[in-house]
Parts: sequence; structure tokens; C-alpha cells
Amino acid sequence: MRFFILTAVHFLIFLCSCAAIWLIWKQFKKWQFKNQPFPTEWNEILNTNLPIYSKLPQPLRQQLDHKVKYFIRDKTFYGCDGLVVTDEIRVTIAGQACLLLLNRPTNHYYKLHHILVYPSSFVASRSEQNESGVVSHKRTGMLGESWSQGKVILSWDDVIKGANNFSDGQNVVLHEFAHQLDQESGSTNGAPLLGTQSSYQSWAKVLSKEFETLQRQTNSGYGSLIDQYGATNPAEFFAVVTETFFERPVQLRHRHPELFEEMKLFYAVDPTEWVD
Repeated sequence: MRFFILTAVHFLIFLCSCAAIWLIWKQFKKWQFKNQPFPTEWNEILNTNLPIYSKLPQPLRQQLDHKVKYFIRDKTFYGCDGLVVTDEIRVTIAGQACLLLLNRPTNHYYKLHHILVYPSSFVASRSEQNESGVVSHKRTGMLGESWSQGKVILSWDDVIKGANNFSDGQNVVLHEFAHQLDQESGSTNGAPLLGTQSSYQSWAKVLSKEFETLQRQTNSGYGSLIDQYGATNPAEFFAVVTETFFERPVQLRHRHPELFEEMKLFYAVDPTEWVD
């Protein structure tokens, strides 16, 4: 009996030792990854494909590098329609997606797991129901999609186009990853996680007013700084305004000052400081 007790004790000691070694090894690997230098090749990709990168203040560039490393480690990329996923694709997408995370306590899009990349625009099937209840099926060309099931789909041609031209207010990565932030609240409704009740009140007041203004402009045929696709619904409005905030911040601040301030508070950066 004593032999069996001693054996059981020794076995428990052995298991505890193994667990301790595993925890130490895990912490070492985390430390090792955290302290790995940002690859020179990745830095070259960002400088070439994302011109705004070189305009960021040094602390923000370092922060972006850090977030890009973790993003690429934690997310799985898939090439579609024969596209071979390369470091250029991963880094160019991650660099833009992580712009939305700067200066913010984040979990690196914790609900997102898979990023599917097509060579160019892709076709998606949609079911629509009219007022009479008749359901029709349509096939629509898409530049990107954001799914609540942990998936983002992107067109590589449009990813690189949006990265290279960072002043036209059109950026598919910023748009789809704004949807991911929106979805973290549990629903895609244009109200991401903000923190305090007063923040939600101010957000709702300003964005509702601006959304209604854009709808009136769209219905009346007037032009607008904010892409009129944002008049579709509040979720699309938030995503479109995100594009405008990062790519045309000076114009947004001048023409929509309250909206600019709300976005500045949420994203915790001021992109007007990055423009020439």
C-alpha cells in the first residue's frame, strides 16, 4: 500500500514538474517572439505598398510594426482562385488593418480568424426579398466582405490600390476591418464598443445626424465628401466614415467637425498630423 502511495506522489511531482517546464517554455516563447526584430523585408513592403507608413511618427510606426507581427502570427490567410499568399499580401493587409488599432487597448480583432484573398473582385450570391415577399437571387461583384463568423474576404487588386492611393477616401481594408470592430459589440449596427454610457450618447447623437444628412444628400442627388454608399445603413456609414477619417482627415475635420472628433476619440489618433 505504501509503495502505491509513494508511486502516486512521485507521479504527481513528475506531472507538476512537466507543467512547470511547459509554462516556463511557453513564457520564453512569448518573450522570444515579442523581442524578435521586425523583419527588414516587411519594413520594405510597408514603405513600398503603404506610403502613409513613412509619414507616421516614429512611436506609431513602432507600434504598428508590433501589431502587424501579432496579426500575422494569429490570423490565417488563404489564397482563392489560384492566388498564392505571400509575405507581401500578408504584410500589406495587416499594415492597413492595424492602423485601426493604434493607441487603443485592443485584442487584435479577437473574433477574426481567417482572411480569404482573391486576385481581383469576386462574385457573391445574395438573396433579396421585396415588399411583396418575393425572394430573388443575385450575383454581385465584390471588393471585400466582413463576416461575423470570424472571416474577412478581400480582393488583392483592390487592397493594393487602396494602400497606394491613401487620399481618395476609398480603402477596402479599412472598410472591412471597421466592420470587424463594429461586430465586436455583438451586432453590426454602426456602434462599436465605446466604453462609457456618455460616449454612446454622444456617438449616437452625432453619427445619427450625419447619417441622416448623407441620406438626404444621396436622395437629392447632391455630392458629398463621405461616400454615398454610407447612406445604405448605419453599419456601412461607420465603415465609410472610417475610410474618410484616415484618408481625407483634413477635409472631414473642416466639413464635419463633430463627426471628425467622434472618430478621433474612438480611434485615438489624429490622421491630420500625417498629411503633407
